[in-house]
Amino acid sequence: MNVHIGAVASEPTQDEARAALALLKQWAESASMAERAALDPAVSKLLTPSQDYPEFSRSYPQDFTVDAAYKAGLPDLQNGPASLIKGAKRQIQHVGISNFRLPIRYHTRDNGDVMLETSVTGTVSLEAGKKGINMSRIMRSFYAHTEKTFSFEVIEAALDDYKSDLESFDARIQMRLSFPMKVQSLRSGLSGYQYYDIALELVERDGVRQKLVHLDYVYSSTCPCSLELSEHARATRGQLATPHSQRSVARISVEIAPDAGCLWFEDLIEMARRAVPTETQVMVKREDEQAFAELNAANPIFVEDAARLFAGELQADPRVGDFRVLASHQESLHSHDAVSLLTEGATFEQASLDPRLFQSLFHIG
Repeated sequence: MNVHIGAVASEPTQDEARAALALLKQWAESASMAERAALDPAVSKLLTPSQDYPEFSRSYPQDFTVDAAYKAGLPDLQNGPASLIKGAKRQIQHVGISNFRLPIRYHTRDNGDVMLETSVTGTVSLEAGKKGINMSRIMRSFYAHTEKTFSFEVIEAALDDYKSDLESFDARIQMRLSFPMKVQSLRSGLSGYQYYDIALELVERDGVRQKLVHLDYVYSSTCPCSLELSEHARATRGQLATPHSQRSVARISVEIAPDAGCLWFEDLIEMARRAVPTETQVMVKREDEQAFAELNAANPIFVEDAARLFAGELQADPRVGDFRVLASHQESLHSHDAVSLLTEGATFEQASLDPRLFQSLFHIG
């Protein structure tokens, strides 16, 4: 007689147990405490380690509103006592927010307006005995003035507001933008927009305010030495040779002299052009390219020349007080750049330079 024995169920493996537990936990996430208890009290205890721990809502409360009493009870660590300060109880010269962006309307020299995306940095000083600042107040103070056409007077009003809101002594606002200006080609009669990186800066320190403007001017520099060597090869050996030239950048920073007239963006750009006329071109046909080669040959400059040429234009304008010229010729001959730094007055003097200062002058076309 044949006896048939049914298959004996095997013990579950660890992987099967792990998968079952994961499935159980997934179900428990959407189940109530009562549903978990109804399944099995032991399982409920496993899924809820502490029976005293409250069950939180997992849905966003769309209808919840904040009243004055609720706001008054919210924690505010930044305005806490000095005992909460970590580290040295020292004054901080600048604390705030950087690169919050918004559209700002600017007035142009030809009596027009242009709306430009602007990156704003706003900072204040912080006394040694204060824990911190409410940084959103800087943005709120600035937004109160965003519908106005901006000028240094409007920037001063914004700075006054957030200095008062944050009870600080010193403060700074910097606004960075890309300013479009239509330029003509050299010979073809075409025109196109050149964009200039510009920053406005208002600084108050020890009760004294300074208005600063920064401009990045991009130009071509032809090496005078290379030009002469190329001409020597042609004249003495009949050998065709070309001098090396490269895209170059000058960062021109100026303090607007107290009680001076308006220094328009266009004015500062034109000063740079008069100093070094080999600005990179926007619209170029063959006749323009030939003209640009001739223009470079007529204006070869070393990086030392560039700094002094820009300085010559700046010091001749009564609206310009202290100034600084940073120049970087991003060499096509060498694997390194040629750089120069020239300052006038105490505003821009400094013993130490940012290690990446000249690297920041690199412009992507």
